[in-house]
Amino acid sequence: MQSALIDGRVIEYRIEGPGDGSNGGPVLVFSNSLGTDLRVWDALLPFLPAGLRILRYSKAGHGLSDLAGERPILAHAGDLLSLMNQLGIAKATLVGLSVGGMIAQSLAAAAPERVTGLVLCCTAQKIGTAEIWNERIAGIRAGGLESLADAVMERWFSPAFRETRAAELALWRNMLLRTPAKGYSALCAAIRDADLTAGTKSLSVPTLCVAGSVDGSTPPEVVRGLTDLIPGAGFEVIEGVGHIPCVEAPERLGHLISGVLKEHGLG
Repeated sequence: MQSALIDGRVIEYRIEGPGDGSNGGPVLVFSNSLGTDLRVWDALLPFLPAGLRILRYSKAGHGLSDLAGERPILAHAGDLLSLMNQLGIAKATLVGLSVGGMIAQSLAAAAPERVTGLVLCCTAQKIGTAEIWNERIAGIRAGGLESLADAVMERWFSPAFRETRAAELALWRNMLLRTPAKGYSALCAAIRDADLTAGTKSLSVPTLCVAGSVDGSTPPEVVRGLTDLIPGAGFEVIEGVGHIPCVEAPERLGHLISGVLKEHGLG
């Protein structure tokens, strides 16, 4: 268990692999989705190339990280940049899932000199409408996260996963339910208020956008729209998976990430 203090708040993180991040070696940084913590990447790690320095963290109000109240996506990107600074990570390739992908886009636009590449999974420059997010926030206030849990699982995972991996599904449902309601709602508000179109259009680093074919939150056509904003970005669809491909198809996602690193000399 590792922790950092950022603006007086604790951020949970784990860093693994050779080097200290400041010696020019390849670093891969992971930013997780709404309602999950750094453990969402566990199954993916064995399928990544050897020799990488890997940083995972839980954003504010998730996992063991402190709450931070309502704040924009750019502030969450600032947390990640501060964490990289504390750990001596000069540059990294960012892998972001859902809102983690929004954080990655925001950081890459604000500090392009710190980002060597992007893998944007099941995300977009703008996700959903204000009405959708306000309804979700109101639902949490009225009935807690339990009132949303089953619908969230349907968006996160394919029917096949839910039918054949019931015990594992229960763990992910528990992770969602144990996310602080205030942390979850605050991040919903950040997503609601974010439109990253202008900054994302300016990105010039090697980028791959990845969609799940049965994703109920950011379906392939939404991720395709993100891809079209970024000059030279690649686009891949992982068949038969939902919103969390690092859980449902870690080997396939690991192969795609490895391909980006190899193609662009990032790993």
